[in-house]
Amino acid sequence: MGLELVKIGGVSPNSLSFSSSVTKSPLVPFNLKAVVLPLTPQRKLSGLCTATTKRNPKRLKYSAPRFSRGELLYVEVDQSGDDTWKLEPVVKLLKEGAVGVIPTDTVYAIVCDLRSQSSIERLRRIKEIETSKPLSILCHSLRDIDTYTLGFPRGNGQGSTNVFRVVKHCLPGPYTFILPASKELPKQCIRNGTTPKYAARKTVGIRMPDDAVCQAILEEMGAPLISTSVKWAKGEEWILDPVAIADVYGPMGIDFVVAAGVRVADPSTVVDMTGDSPIIIRQGKGPKKDWMIVQEDEDSTMSVS
Repeated sequence: MGLELVKIGGVSPNSLSFSSSVTKSPLVPFNLKAVVLPLTPQRKLSGLCTATTKRNPKRLKYSAPRFSRGELLYVEVDQSGDDTWKLEPVVKLLKEGAVGVIPTDTVYAIVCDLRSQSSIERLRRIKEIETSKPLSILCHSLRDIDTYTLGFPRGNGQGSTNVFRVVKHCLPGPYTFILPASKELPKQCIRNGTTPKYAARKTVGIRMPDDAVCQAILEEMGAPLISTSVKWAKGEEWILDPVAIADVYGPMGIDFVVAAGVRVADPSTVVDMTGDSPIIIRQGKGPKKDWMIVQEDEDSTMSVS
């Protein structure tokens, strides 16, 4: 079956195809609605999608896609955030309950609206995340952090460090800070395990990515996004190419992919702020600060990017 592809931005529509695994399975009703820059021979995938909707590129800026099961919106944007008008349909989809993929300042993340319980449950099913595992949230501002967590330690005037003063210099940036969750945070996001160590702990990992595209989406949403990093279905390696992400997770049920170039396999640095001292439990892109302590603790690892 022939396929005519359309790109937001006006690049040749005949340059992208997805793997044959998408089209050969009768269980995958998969449609592509907007595509990207031409692939190099090394990145080109074989096979074609089953169908697509023909749309006038001049009207794409002003029209949002219809949110329905089985369709995938693929939008390529500049990493600088100069063409954020392309994100309008993405924000609309998120507000309607969609689950999709966006870039961060580290790796790509699968996200959904924090205010949608059904979307959070669907995100867990797509990523196959157990209900006992916590999810992180992407925040636009410190106000979001204050709303959905109990905040950073501010010292007690008796020798305890006022971490809030120093942590502000790390945000936005490639860090995930684990904080006590507030009552505003949906229960599907917090860790409340059955083991004695975590039975009484209700925590959440928060991120404020230093990424123009991610921040533009968060600003328009007006609320944080639930987030988990994009990895291969059976492995611990991140998927760094948005074309591969669409190929793998499109049939699994995601509704959109925002592509902003190939990422580097360098996740965020995870810092546990719930104890007496800030403890690094995963060293990543964010450099260690003088007030952080390094300690390995596999049980504390969050599902973060």
